[in-house]
Amino acid sequence: MTQTYDVIGVGLGPFNLGMAALTADVEDVNTLFIERKPFFQWHPGLLLEGTTLQVPFLADLVTMAHPSSRFSFLSYLHDKGRLYSFYFLESFHIPRKEYNAYCQWVSEQLSSCQFDTTVTDVEWDNDTETYRVTAKRGGTILTYKARHVVFGMGTEPSVPNWHAASSDKVFHSASFAERQQELRNANHITVIGSGQSAAEVFLTLLTEQKEHGYTLEWYTRSKGFFPMEYSKLGLEHFSPEYTNYFYQLEQEKKDAVLPKQDLLYKGISADTIAEIYHLLYERSIDNAPLDVRLQAKTSIMDITSANGKLCLEGYQWEQEREFMTESDYVIAATGYQSPASLPFPGIKADLEEDELGRPIISQHYEVKTVKERVGNLFIQNGEMHTHGVGAPDLGLGAYRNATIINQIVGREVFTIRSKNVFQQFGLEESAVLTK
Repeated sequence: MTQTYDVIGVGLGPFNLGMAALTADVEDVNTLFIERKPFFQWHPGLLLEGTTLQVPFLADLVTMAHPSSRFSFLSYLHDKGRLYSFYFLESFHIPRKEYNAYCQWVSEQLSSCQFDTTVTDVEWDNDTETYRVTAKRGGTILTYKARHVVFGMGTEPSVPNWHAASSDKVFHSASFAERQQELRNANHITVIGSGQSAAEVFLTLLTEQKEHGYTLEWYTRSKGFFPMEYSKLGLEHFSPEYTNYFYQLEQEKKDAVLPKQDLLYKGISADTIAEIYHLLYERSIDNAPLDVRLQAKTSIMDITSANGKLCLEGYQWEQEREFMTESDYVIAATGYQSPASLPFPGIKADLEEDELGRPIISQHYEVKTVKERVGNLFIQNGEMHTHGVGAPDLGLGAYRNATIINQIVGREVFTIRSKNVFQQFGLEESAVLTK
């Protein structure tokens, strides 16, 4: 007889892993989380030496919802005998490699986490009033039942539709660490992008440039190489209050606001900018020439390949000028995208979608269905269009999980605080003037 779970999670990134950790000690919730990778890995191509999370260590899998959890980052440090080392480090931002190691430590303790298994479909079963989840492990087809399903498949690297996008000399920054050795033999390397990943890739290449002697270029279509908004009141946009405020806006207004908030989540760490500048300054002492080009306000319109070289067609949009340049390699730090819809044919017809084909999502992260079901579908990091810039933020992961778990269990397992920030994002109804 097929076991019925209260919750099946599809995908095991940080958000669903956080749900697995938070539900581990909730006695009346039976869970299973399924991941196609053989073990937990978080952006392995960007686990570069010296890089850190851009959020404080408190944004671990559990702390913001359950500070006393045995799966907190501090519990991990204690278990590994590194608590005093971290104490003396005096840093709020932890190495990215250690965050990955921490998540692996959590996943290895949870029997609910099943790796090396690929979910192939999810569909509603009217007879049992549960969701049937079909998966494949090796050559074996597996079937599970769940009252609720939580999708946490994450995002996929996005590369523009250049003619040479499929060339092995053009690749996304997500693969940078795996290709780093190969790049050391290049004569010319180009980085494209405006965010932290682009800056970290550029800094790593700049650090090694003197030894390997390649020309290095960095293009961004943004107005400049600007820092991420990191003021205290700016950070309050990554709060439950702002998420709730944004959710109440009309969808047309949301779609207009989001593109204007790039520097809340797409900018560069001020520390990384300083490291790049210091290195450029030191290299230029006594007016030594720099074989480096940094150019903002520039779009790379197309990349083609000929005679073993990549040809980049660029456009400086403020001057309205076109140009051409060549490179051996292009690293596209061009972001990530969520799937347009959940990629399972069994539920495709069940989902309510907006006019752009995006899933309609409730305030409590339920994916709305055409027919009301006994069970619910929930989504993690696929709701930026409805909930705003906090969707991919690690600091809000535990809050979202607490919200979803409370919905599933039907009681307040985790306390949801109503007052977390000092500012107000909208007017209260009592303050609105009526004509």
